Amino acid sequence: MGIPIKLHVTFLLILPFIAFAFATSPAPLGFSGVPDLWLRIGLSLLGAILLFACVLIHELAHSYVAVHNGIKIGGITLFLFGGVSEMEDIPRNPAVEMLMAFAGPAISVVLGVVFAAIYFLVPGMQNPGSYAGTMIALLAYMNIALGVFNILPAFPMDGGRVLRGFLAERMPYIRATRIAVSIGKLFAYILALIGILTWAFGGLWFIVIALFIYMAAGEEEQATTTSMTLEGIKVKDIMTADVHTMDANATASQAIDTMFKLKHLGYPVVDAGKMVGIVTLTDVSHVPVDARATTPVRDIMTRNVITLKPDDDAFTALQKLSTNKIGRLVVMEGDRIAGIVSRTDMLKALELYEVARAGVNLPNA
Repeated sequence: MGIPIKLHVTFLLILPFIAFAFATSPAPLGFSGVPDLWLRIGLSLLGAILLFACVLIHELAHSYVAVHNGIKIGGITLFLFGGVSEMEDIPRNPAVEMLMAFAGPAISVVLGVVFAAIYFLVPGMQNPGSYAGTMIALLAYMNIALGVFNILPAFPMDGGRVLRGFLAERMPYIRATRIAVSIGKLFAYILALIGILTWAFGGLWFIVIALFIYMAAGEEEQATTTSMTLEGIKVKDIMTADVHTMDANATASQAIDTMFKLKHLGYPVVDAGKMVGIVTLTDVSHVPVDARATTPVRDIMTRNVITLKPDDDAFTALQKLSTNKIGRLVVMEGDRIAGIVSRTDMLKALELYEVARAGVNLPNA
């Protein structure tokens, strides 16, 4: 589907732990009964990899529904707690969000049922010592558990997104999000309490999952509020149109002097009237002090400049700033520099538009 699939470094950390859990659990949900140590380790590691392959199928189900409904997916990342599909926009149709959220748990349960059918219907699978049977039973159990756990109405898990979609059909989207987030945080508190009460029996994992749910719910609420606040606002409404530029032949010392004088930490670099890059305080700070007077900006500037158009959505600008971990974006109108948008501009715009939409009259941006 043209969706990049990535592995987060935490995926490599969790894989051995899951394999260890499989290696120390009895059949049919583990391989502790396998007499050969290396075979037991190999089967357990294979089981962990196959489990994450099923998690990937779970995420692909979300992504398929999203792409089919015109929602772009920036990628799928497998990490400590499973996987996540990175939507580049929030679904505005509650029915689509419910369907998209439900698709993942549904496919997990279907996978679990298929594996269970193989285990119970294929001759020899239930025989003691059948490694294939143990692997199939393990995948059946884990997929059904994955589907059931994810459908719990704890935002931002899939069930919480289904709940938000259901509520959003009956109330404003932000209010629906806040209710779903509150329920998700309540679920996190309960999970953390269970973890404390069962600390001696591995309750630490409940606390870690609770912390993840709580933090993810808060981040999702903030992202939704930001998206709705910036809805309908264009880059041209918030950009700084009076852009100061830096000549490509200027030195690093001159760049620093300009930054002190104008109080901006990044400037488009032009050569013969054409933008060729952007130079920031970070770029000049990498130049040794004794070389700054002779080092031209063209040698230290960033050449791969991420740009916007004046009619792009403001939320798109915010996404590009966050995704690329940069402080500013150049706004281009053809070959002409039309403006610049910084993180500071975005924060000011958010504050102003939140106040404006709360009922306070402000002048147009």
